[in-house]
Amino acid sequence: MMAGCDRVARFLNLFKALPAFLTLPPLSITLSELPLRLDLLMVEMDKIVSLCKRRGFIFQSSEIYGGTGSCWDYGPLGVELKNNVKHAWWRDSVQNRADMVGLDSSILMHPRVWKASGHLDHFTDPLVDCRACKKRFRSDKLEDDIWLHFCEATKGNKFNIPGGEACKHCGTKRTLCPACGKGELTEPRQFNLMFKTFMGPVEEDAAVAYLRPETAQGIFVNFDNVLQSMRMKLPFGIAQIGKSFRNEITPGNFTFRTREFEQMEIEFFVMPGTDEEWHQRWLDERFAWYPKYGIRKENLRLREHEKDELAHYAKRTADIEYLFPMGWSELEGVANRADFDLKQHAEFSGKALDYFDEESKQKIVPYVIEPSAGADRGTLAFLVDAYREEEVKGEKRVVLNFHPELAPIKIAVLPLLKKNSRIVETAQKLCADLRKRWHSVYDDTASIGRLYRRQDEVGTPFCATVDVQTVGDEKAAADDKVTIRDRDTMQQIRVALSALPTVMEKLMDGEWGSVYREHGVTRD
Repeated sequence: MMAGCDRVARFLNLFKALPAFLTLPPLSITLSELPLRLDLLMVEMDKIVSLCKRRGFIFQSSEIYGGTGSCWDYGPLGVELKNNVKHAWWRDSVQNRADMVGLDSSILMHPRVWKASGHLDHFTDPLVDCRACKKRFRSDKLEDDIWLHFCEATKGNKFNIPGGEACKHCGTKRTLCPACGKGELTEPRQFNLMFKTFMGPVEEDAAVAYLRPETAQGIFVNFDNVLQSMRMKLPFGIAQIGKSFRNEITPGNFTFRTREFEQMEIEFFVMPGTDEEWHQRWLDERFAWYPKYGIRKENLRLREHEKDELAHYAKRTADIEYLFPMGWSELEGVANRADFDLKQHAEFSGKALDYFDEESKQKIVPYVIEPSAGADRGTLAFLVDAYREEEVKGEKRVVLNFHPELAPIKIAVLPLLKKNSRIVETAQKLCADLRKRWHSVYDDTASIGRLYRRQDEVGTPFCATVDVQTVGDEKAAADDKVTIRDRDTMQQIRVALSALPTVMEKLMDGEWGSVYREHGVTRD
């Protein structure tokens, strides 16, 4: 029954997202583009989850014990993909900028940090329980999802009804548990989302500590350390990638909302009065980052937070949203936090967290712009956006068309005949040489056609095939060339082994077209 509910929920969420998708300014959709984009809308999360397990991207945590709810392990290909996402973010956000430095702060911090930040008082969600099935829900999200209804007007038939809507048969609106349709809900109570633990051998109030719910506070409490040690001048930023923990009431949608997750956050410090300009600059820059690595612009949108949903510290916040299988959802938030955080920590710690402005000869408290992205959500978005199903020669081809920089494997080396020792030895040596510069794999466990499809499904952009022509035989001398096959076009080129490193550099830079015109052969 719940599997059926999930399918209905996905369809309804996609249906709700469709009008916004079709009218998203300033984009327009031509008739030729429409079938492709509607097909993209209908990618089901089940297909992504199945592929991730089957091909070693993501596994259920502790699966042999029945699994742990909303906890996931990244497999051999998943950890490569996620690391590539983080590396691209770090290079673009830190290493390629003169106004940015990095930090790696502790997960466990002094408990007064969370009092100063407001997390102890404000980091809560309203919780309700079903008295019958004992499931728990956020009371402020009850009208967002479908609800189960036993309709008396149809002799108790069950219906899945869109959130916020009434039963079309009897006109009843939801008052009971949305999951079981029978139990009454408790009154809402506030539930703090921080994980509580104890430091040291004794569990007492003096030993209370919390797993950090965000990486931002580690940056704020190190503001003066970084300012003095690195001799920074405004405007400048501090970036961090790290684990955070939130005891979510209703996690779900695969890796989208979990209790343990990884953040990629920037706290960018600016002069008061320039914050609105910098906020917009960061919004523009972060929105442009995702298409740079392959996400289609039509699957992204910007959503401003209304005044009643702004966090207690925020002057303005806008979310970059992605069209996930369950509908439009936050991918990254960019907030103008004003001077709230530095002032709060200065007050609670008794330490000055200010900046001396040489021009005005005054001490000021900088304003802060915070682009906050999720490494897990980003990885999921790149996975979903890369997924394709095609028909090639009457057979289905599943492809992940990752940007080459994000692809877990950059090139696969495949022997055409695994029983030919010279071909195998040449292929293994070639793979070892390529591995010094790019993540490369060797595979001889199937026919060449099936090996190509296997690499397509994990997103490998290029395959190098070593064949009889490469090593020669009694009929012809070796030509010392390999066949390079492109994942997206399935075109092939013939390249000399000695030229392969140079050619690979061009291919990784997206120059397949020009290389194909020089070396092109055919399609597989």
